[in-house]
Amino acid sequence: MFDWPLLSILTILPTVGAVFIFVIRGEDELVARNARNVALWTSLITFVLSLVLWIGFDTSTAAYQFEESRPWIADGITYHMGIDGISLMFILLTTLLTPLAILASWESIKVRMREYMIAFLIMETLMIGVFSALDMVLFYLFFEAGLIPMFLIIGIWGSDNRVYATFKFFLFTLTGSVLMLLAILWLYFQAGTTDIPQLAAIGFDPMWQRWLWIAFFAAFAVKIPMWPVHTWLPDAHVQAPTAGSVILAAVLLKIGAYGFLRISIPILPDASAYFTPLIFWMSAIAVVYASLVALMQEDMKKLVAYSSIAHMGFVTIGIFTFTTTGIEGALMVMLSHGLVSAALFLCVGVIYDRHHTRLIDKYGGLVHRMPAYAAVFLLFTLANVGLPGTSGFVGEFLVLVGVFQVNTWIAFFATTGIILSAAYALWMYRRVIMGALTKEELRYMFDLNPREVAVFAPLVFLVLLFGVWPQPLLDVFSASVANLLNEHQLALGLTEAKSMFAAR
Repeated sequence: MFDWPLLSILTILPTVGAVFIFVIRGEDELVARNARNVALWTSLITFVLSLVLWIGFDTSTAAYQFEESRPWIADGITYHMGIDGISLMFILLTTLLTPLAILASWESIKVRMREYMIAFLIMETLMIGVFSALDMVLFYLFFEAGLIPMFLIIGIWGSDNRVYATFKFFLFTLTGSVLMLLAILWLYFQAGTTDIPQLAAIGFDPMWQRWLWIAFFAAFAVKIPMWPVHTWLPDAHVQAPTAGSVILAAVLLKIGAYGFLRISIPILPDASAYFTPLIFWMSAIAVVYASLVALMQEDMKKLVAYSSIAHMGFVTIGIFTFTTTGIEGALMVMLSHGLVSAALFLCVGVIYDRHHTRLIDKYGGLVHRMPAYAAVFLLFTLANVGLPGTSGFVGEFLVLVGVFQVNTWIAFFATTGIILSAAYALWMYRRVIMGALTKEELRYMFDLNPREVAVFAPLVFLVLLFGVWPQPLLDVFSASVANLLNEHQLALGLTEAKSMFAAR
């Protein structure tokens, strides 16, 4: 439908905006205002352009679309971009949340506004690049480079203990990524290419698959993050500015799960099946453990962070059911969590900007002063629990149906996590919003202003829309999920046939 390189334009556009911001000169106040305006308009144009992808996307085929391929570093390493139904939805999630994150930072960031906006726009380029790359080297560069702007956002504009949080975040993710780089090099020297679709068509030896799978798992598990390599996430969220937490929870955590779908399962099918019990139990532990730890939190941001770990446990459970229902449920959980977790961190940011504390016991009775805020906060709290009629319910229900078909014990523990999520989410809401307004300093809190309403409005609309009508999302990625499962089964059959032939 389109002959021009739409994916490359979409990827590079935020960086173009960052360059414009970089050359802005003048008084500090003027520079800050112009930086905000350029960043917002750039991100809005990028979002509109991403809608063109959706409009021009053919949902009837699982083939990669909007493909671009050019010679790049060496033979077998190309600049190869393209999307299927799975990657399209994560690009749309990225381009939607970036302008909302920028708008949420409009008044809360007081220093170095130009550099802050540059970091966000460059991070948007890198996130879109991860979801568009069809070459492993290209994927790795986008995957790894995304650490840098988030490192700066937390380290410069974060809270008091930001340096510790940033280095912990950086070291955890970098360690796993080094192993992934070694696996990519091995694949290149063995296959002569780093093209992801070509590698998926090669049946590697099952024993080598397992070593390679572990290397990729090290990178993806930290990024998600899975238990027990999750400890960097609560620290990073607590120290990050509000918009940093929004992008970290809503988009960056999804890159690890996306890596399983794009690389581990298609290229290493035998190893993916072999390690499925490990994934199941690690994920089940994460769901229950993170939910129990969330019950003990006194900081609202840390509670939402542990909630994210539990929800990503649902995601990995759904992916490794290797059923259509389970994988589609995992994708719905990821997209819903992207909207709901972003909104919850924004809710925390609203009262933090007014009262400058995230401690739950410092609040109470806010419904008397902030009724609109209380209603919005309630909607997203219930969506986080998985209330029917919200987007959170659809994904969790599909994951439970999918995992019940393959492992009833894992289904039991996952369901336990849902019960616990209701306990900690409603406990926080009751402590912060309900009750008598006894604290004198809270009597001066004011309700949502027009800018904050503009930030929450699209999130409210989408959470309710996809809660009652998820079909538009399911239509986009259903063909890709079906193709992924078909190729996985064919690859397993090919590996089994090779093993039988070698035994003879």
